This record gives sequence, C-alpha cells and structure tokens, in this order.
Amino acid sequence: MSHVAIIGTGRYLPEHIMTNDDLSELVDTSDEWIRTRTGIRERRVSTGISTSDLAYEAGKRAVVEAGLKPEDIDLIICTTITPDYFMPSCACIVQERIGAVNSAAFDLTAACTGMIYGMVTAEQFIKSGMYENVLVIGSETLSRILDWEDRSSCVLFGDGAGAVVMSKTDKGGVLLASRLEADGSKSNLLTCSAIPLQNPYVKSPSHFQPTEIEMQGMPKKDLYRLPKIEMIGQEVFKYAVRTITDNINNILKKAGLSIDDIAYIIPHQANQRIIEQASKFCKVPLERFYMNLDRYGNTSAASIGIALDELVATGELKQGDRLILVGFGGGMTSGSILLEWR
Repeated sequence: MSHVAIIGTGRYLPEHIMTNDDLSELVDTSDEWIRTRTGIRERRVSTGISTSDLAYEAGKRAVVEAGLKPEDIDLIICTTITPDYFMPSCACIVQERIGAVNSAAFDLTAACTGMIYGMVTAEQFIKSGMYENVLVIGSETLSRILDWEDRSSCVLFGDGAGAVVMSKTDKGGVLLASRLEADGSKSNLLTCSAIPLQNPYVKSPSHFQPTEIEMQGMPKKDLYRLPKIEMIGQEVFKYAVRTITDNINNILKKAGLSIDDIAYIIPHQANQRIIEQASKFCKVPLERFYMNLDRYGNTSAASIGIALDELVATGELKQGDRLILVGFGGGMTSGSILLEWR
C-alpha cells in the first residue's frame, strides 16, 4: 500500500549576509556574546525580496526536484507569520507565479512549527484522496517584524524559505508517523501583535504608541507602533527543551521504535543551547541533530524545510535512514514527523 512521502525539496535564502559584527553596529552586542548564547554566527536578511518571492523560489525548486510540472500540483500550503498581505494569501501569489493553474491555495499560521503543521495537513489531504500532489512552503521575512533595538531578540532571526512536495508513493521520505500539539495557556511567551482595532466606535484607536521617528512629518492620528516580535526568553527556552524532548519520545513510542533506530533529527533551528539541552534529556548524541542555525539563525516556519533540503543535498541520506523532524513555536505550538528514506 502506498504511503504519503516527500518526493522533492527546495530552499531559497536572500543573498545579503548579516554577521554578528554587523549587528554589533546596531545594538550593544558582540560576536562572542551572540555565539556563546545562541550558536549563531550570521543570518540572511532581505534587502527588498518579499516573503512570496522567497516562497516562489523555494517552491519552484521543490517542484523541479520532484520531477513534476507546476500544473501537476493540486494544492499549495504556505506557512508564514510574515505574509506580504493579509489578502491575497502568500499561497495564491505563489500559485500564479509558479504556474500551478490546477491547484487550490491557502496560508497556514503555526509560527515556527509551521512546516510541521503544513506537512501534516498535506498528509491528510493526500490520505483522503482529495489531492495527489501538495506543495508545502515555509517562508519568512522576519526582518520586517524585528525590534532592531532589542538585542535579546534581533540577534536570533533571519529570512528564508524551505519547501517540500508531498505525494502518495513508497519512494522518497515516507511519513511513518506524525503528531501536532498546542498549548494556548502559554500564548503570551512569544507574540507579535496585529493591526489594532480602529473604527468609529473605539474611543482609543490603539494601545500602541508611535515613536518620535514615526511621528516626524506624519499625522499622529494615522500612526501606531508597528508590530514587533516580543518574547519571554527564559520561558520560551524551557518550553522548547521540554517539548522537543517530549515530541521525540512520544513519536518514537507511537511508531514502536527506539532512538537507536533514528539516523538524524532535524529540529527547528532556534538556538544551539536549546538543542544541546534536548540532546541531553533525550540521551541522543548531539551529532545526530542536524544544525545550520550558525549560518541562518532562526527562520521560523522556513527552518525545518531549509535544513531538510540541505541534508538531502549532501547525499548522506541512505536507503532506510529514519529521520525525526521536530518543531516548536509561538502559540505555543509543537509537532513532529517521523520519516523513512526510501
């Protein structure tokens, strides 16, 4: 019986590299301060390319790698917290640009767990028989929602996109098990506000206050502080370590496997310290965790897709290798997928 599998992967990142030394010119930080606390050395930052541009490039590459034509794609799911517009969706923009004239398209929001949520959603559509080939893209331009004066957060994030094509087959990265979780009671740990409520019946149009720079030369009535990422770092760290550990243990139990059966773990690329702690708690050698955050930082919904495509490109995956993809993100959300490479 055919399974649902990943049959193509792709990634795309902005060309501009922002090093830790570059960041030290903006905020009170240093290369050593960032590296020792996060493991990040540099990240990619858009100088004009949009979330949908990144998504298009990564998606196009995944479709080619899958050996399909754009018109073979039945559904496009874009997962992002930094869309170009509230409407149209990033997925609809990609659909038109890529030429997937036969596909449905929608966006999905699960923050840094977005790629996991998107892939599990695609899995259900394929299993139901509704669609055959689904393109899932995680794409972010997080640089648009960073507070570039807050060294505790702006040093962490980067821009980029990763993509997979999924289909019903026994070849490629076959999905053996998957799980999704959420804990809304911790929704205040990692946030980015949307546009505040403003209508004729709201006495105070916004709880945001404009900065002096925003106010210069612009009517105050039209201003509010632009949404920025805010996080309670220590609590996010604790949640991340616990949920990565729990997800790995639970999906192994669900599949009836042990950690010795796993060749690679691809975690959400948030912070090297988080991954190191999870490695200890799971009793898994750190070498089995695939990491590229030193070069890209935290790219939110894009990170797992980018890392998976890089690992595939190395040619190191062998027949029968099993992988765990595991993520966590604002919401708070988390999830995992167990793959077998065939």
